[in-house]
Amino acid sequence: MKYIKSFLIYICLLFPLTGIAQKKQLQTVRDQIKSGKELTKAENTLRGLLVDSVSKKNNKIWLLLCDALIKQYEQGNEKLYLKQKYDTAAFFSVTRRLYDTMSRFDSLDAKPDAEGRVRAKYRTKHAEFLNSIRPNLFNGGSYFIHKKDYNTAFDYYSDYLESANYPLFEGYDYMKNDALIPHAAYWAMFCGYKLSDADKIMRFKEQAERDTSMLNFVRQYEAEAYLVKRDTAMYVKSLQAGFEQYPNFAFFFPRLVEYYAKIGEHQKALEITDRALKADSTSLLFRFAKSTALLNLGRYNECIEICKQLIKDNDSYADAYYNIGLAFFNQAIELNKDRQKYRANKEKIITLYQRSKPYMEKFRELSPTAKSKWLAPLYTIYLNLNMGKEFDEIDKLRKEK
Repeated sequence: MKYIKSFLIYICLLFPLTGIAQKKQLQTVRDQIKSGKELTKAENTLRGLLVDSVSKKNNKIWLLLCDALIKQYEQGNEKLYLKQKYDTAAFFSVTRRLYDTMSRFDSLDAKPDAEGRVRAKYRTKHAEFLNSIRPNLFNGGSYFIHKKDYNTAFDYYSDYLESANYPLFEGYDYMKNDALIPHAAYWAMFCGYKLSDADKIMRFKEQAERDTSMLNFVRQYEAEAYLVKRDTAMYVKSLQAGFEQYPNFAFFFPRLVEYYAKIGEHQKALEITDRALKADSTSLLFRFAKSTALLNLGRYNECIEICKQLIKDNDSYADAYYNIGLAFFNQAIELNKDRQKYRANKEKIITLYQRSKPYMEKFRELSPTAKSKWLAPLYTIYLNLNMGKEFDEIDKLRKEK
């Protein structure tokens, strides 16, 4: 019992000492804020105090922290205005910390009293101040995008968007009235895309879709998110939706055609190219894609006809030569497979190889590094046409590692 009494006396003595120490700390902080010096030190002191569960409910500490941050902001703003040397990243960081601190304090300030009444004493004042510096959250995101720090940039745009719904800003209705909301959401998606982070890409998708000027890229990033998630069904669905809206946009069409070709749905690929050509009948890409679909479907004459027109329009279009060469080559291969009719078909087979040869050689000339595409066909062509010199040269290339 004696020991318990001693312990209680010790505790009672300790509390006043702790209170006196905290009062001294707070007075030091007030002096630092008033002088405008050692503001970072003042901020750290206050944050250290707020770790304590009791102090965390102390309005005075929160308000001093707000004052310390406002003072830092004002000093930075003045230096930037006067074009004096100042850490721009630090200035934007103070803006974020102000938003975080004031919104957290608001939950304490707006806590209902015993009768359930909410009387937020500082809400109006703090909301007005934060509203005045709000553009710096958006500008901070832009700053870090230029620095290619996409994680930090995303955090700024995220704060910009999520703060729009803070109780602190009751009555501002940012989601309806702030014209920058869709743009901030778009740039947040862009950061997620750069980070290959599907969750970040999709977090503000609905708001980003309101940015009609960048909706084609929004649709692209949505598709990329599903690709990151390996959700093939939704990826293809997104490509289809994007293509329907933006048939001429460079992203959707080639990936959609590539997907159908990869799974052997060449008729689907042809249908896509026909729809694309309705949007732009002159597009070299769309016309070539159609020739490839026709080639894969074994509709060789139609493929050749399109590719000859492409060469007429652009005589250095390497892939058009390749498709013609392959159209003739494939027909020769197909006839050659029927060994029982080889004698009857031999002359026709040789003719097809002869027709393929100049186009495949031209493709090699225009695309010398595409060895994987022209090596095997030319080897077979030279072999069947008994072209010794050319065959020896291509055979040597074939044996090279």
